[in-house]
Amino acid sequence: MSTVTYNAIGYAAQNAKAPLAPMQFNRRAPRPDDVSIEVLYCGVCHSDIHQARNDWGFATYPLMPGHEIVGKVTAIGSNVTKHKVGDLVGVGCMVDSCRTCSACKEDLEQYCLEGMTQTYASPDRIDGTLTMGGYSSNMVVSEHFVLSIPKNLDPASAAPLLCAGITTFSPLQHYGVEPGDKVGILGMGGLGHMGIKFAKAMGAEVTLFTRSQAKAEEAYRQGADHVIVSTDPEQMKAAAGSFNFLLDTIPVPHDLNPYLETLAFDGVHILVGLIEPVEPALNAFNLVFKRRVLAGSLIGGIAETQEMLDFSAEHGITCDIEMLDIKNINEAFERVVKGDVKYRFVIDMKTLKA
Repeated sequence: MSTVTYNAIGYAAQNAKAPLAPMQFNRRAPRPDDVSIEVLYCGVCHSDIHQARNDWGFATYPLMPGHEIVGKVTAIGSNVTKHKVGDLVGVGCMVDSCRTCSACKEDLEQYCLEGMTQTYASPDRIDGTLTMGGYSSNMVVSEHFVLSIPKNLDPASAAPLLCAGITTFSPLQHYGVEPGDKVGILGMGGLGHMGIKFAKAMGAEVTLFTRSQAKAEEAYRQGADHVIVSTDPEQMKAAAGSFNFLLDTIPVPHDLNPYLETLAFDGVHILVGLIEPVEPALNAFNLVFKRRVLAGSLIGGIAETQEMLDFSAEHGITCDIEMLDIKNINEAFERVVKGDVKYRFVIDMKTLKA
């Protein structure tokens, strides 16, 4: 009979073909700068599925997903000053970085030149143990990477802000969206609906590009001013040269050329959903002759993520969610793949205890 005592439980995949299943494990002992957190809610991101199934080819197992985490502080290390026991806090896509490179010194830990330590499936920078994500009972995280959740944000629907929120807020902020700018949002999923909300709150005139006219009503409900059906050549032609920014949340290869033609000169097309080769090939004419920019963006640094949370609280922005019992996580994965959720599953961690 085993005499090992475990201090955590969660749902993990043991290999690329295995469904997620309960697993007991040990969190590392807290360090002086650590915050111990009871996980209350965790969003289900499509990248959780890609990683669990090793779609990107670099997964390590056992793999416990979850990087949209809201919880309550249960203990703090002797050097912790920003958080106290009982605080409502969040943890996003990263839990450490080198903290000394040029990127880290500019509060851009997501672009750490040594590579950020991801919230799950990454080796801890100090002891080498594998990080385990938020589909779990508790977390131990350095206070630098722990966010404060504003009191007027609903904790459950705030959880996806830690990935879907910052992924869309950061590029809009970085490239300087201002009141009156014309912003197009490509795609209407977890990222797309957040892009609409943030761009609208920044004062932009917002248009959703979608392949389906059926999504028009939903886009207007989210705050979009206009909808363009991208499969309609006449609508696309009418939009030529009119947008200052395009936020492209489409997660699969798609033809960028028709969208680039809708940008004004000096317009910026920002990729946040696609991390595969661009297909079909890009016609550089669309860039060169209008000084247009094709850009990419990841998440945001810790300071910017806190700024995003505070901005969301000020403007009443949260993610549209469907609450989930963790025992149904594998069915939820299938629904996410099919696009059958509006727009993020969030696991109620009370169900893990059950």
